[in-house]
Amino acid sequence: MKKRSSELEDDLLPEYPPEFFRGMKPNPYAGMDLKFKDRRAVLLDEDVAEVFDQDTVNTVLRSAIKAMRTATAAPKKTKTAAKTVRATRRAS
Repeated sequence: MKKRSSELEDDLLPEYPPEFFRGMKPNPYAGMDLKFKDRRAVLLDEDVAEVFDQDTVNTVLRSAIKAMRTATAAPKKTKTAAKTVRATRRAS
């Protein structure tokens, strides 16, 4: 027959002696959310969330980032561009 909770013996002390804590070390992972350490949550509007799932949103945003980087990058100087600049300077 099972004992009821009122019949169980309480083994918790109201206060523990200092000897109880001597071998303990602090938990290095306390307060850390390891599962989502490098992730951020972004709330989408309902109409957007109905159309896009997580993978699609990430793909579209990565494409936008790539487009922004290439649009703001300085144009590369090529040999033909350098020749055109020299020819323009000589003609002036």
